Amino acid sequence: MAFNSTKNYYEILGVSVNSTNAEIKSAYRKLARKYHPDINKDEDAINIFKNITEAYEILSNDVERSKYDTLKGFFKTEKTTTSSQKAEEAYKEEQTKNSSYHSQFENSSKTSTNKSKPKEKKEKSTLAKAVKFWFAQIKRNKRNRDNKKPKKGENITTDVSITPDEVITGSKRIINIRTTQTCPKCFGHRFVNGGKCSNCGGKGEVVKTKKITVTIPKGVKDGAKLRLRGEGASGKNGGACGDLYINIKIETKTQVHFDKLNIYYTVPISPFEAALGEEISIPTFDGKIKLKLPKYTCSGQKFRIANQGIKKNGKVGDLIICVSIEFSHDLSEDEIKLYERLKNLSKDDVRKNFGYGS
Repeated sequence: MAFNSTKNYYEILGVSVNSTNAEIKSAYRKLARKYHPDINKDEDAINIFKNITEAYEILSNDVERSKYDTLKGFFKTEKTTTSSQKAEEAYKEEQTKNSSYHSQFENSSKTSTNKSKPKEKKEKSTLAKAVKFWFAQIKRNKRNRDNKKPKKGENITTDVSITPDEVITGSKRIINIRTTQTCPKCFGHRFVNGGKCSNCGGKGEVVKTKKITVTIPKGVKDGAKLRLRGEGASGKNGGACGDLYINIKIETKTQVHFDKLNIYYTVPISPFEAALGEEISIPTFDGKIKLKLPKYTCSGQKFRIANQGIKKNGKVGDLIICVSIEFSHDLSEDEIKLYERLKNLSKDDVRKNFGYGS
């Protein structure tokens, strides 16, 4: 008769190494009556009943029990047995030897009322230990089943900064993402040949950096979140990979900002362009356009150019040009003389209407 050396049959039946054959049979009957598949419909009952039966078949056979005790290193403590006790055990052996499985349960219930109180306490304690052991076994089995269920990988979030040019035209970015993947050596089991996996250090996962190409759509807003399905961490037990979330941040530039589909563009002009009303060339995201400034253009004056804004969903915004009069910080001697002559010629006071409350 073969037995499993890794199992503790005494613990399974809830008895001690010094238990008699009668005590082993009594413990077996109680557990078998509780976990027999015809009575107990729990999905773990079949496996529990098999273990109970296996333990009983080994421990009820003196030869197999002796082999098992030797292999496991179990040693009985010596105790004296009176002739009356031996006779009682022999009688019980004879009574139950040829009985069927169901009659064993009946005899157990009939004889239980005739046992002494110390015996009842001992059997209750034995049964309680066995029940406690199997409840723990059920929890372990459930935990193992949960650990084997497919689990989706974790989501990853990262930030990407883009320029205003990319808002207008759209772009593609290549970003590096650090993510976890199932170890290719131990396949997530953490151990190889009885020892920790050398590739993942017993974690079951490895960290890997991968390059991902991200498409930045036209007209994306600051703070928008892009989602790339399946580009996050690897799943477990065949579960799907997580997702990658990209937070968009638009770099701030003083000369460009956005309002819905409209583009606001601050353009510097020279004093003579403002005074004389020159035609200036303005760089845009699709090339260059011409803007004719009127005479006496003021700093901060705005000009709207239709249909030169952001194009999105069949709609097009406008380009709003705001001019800013700026002076060179490196004037030549001739330029300085011209400004001095202009000062002497000018009779206008530009601050004549300026004052508190004006």
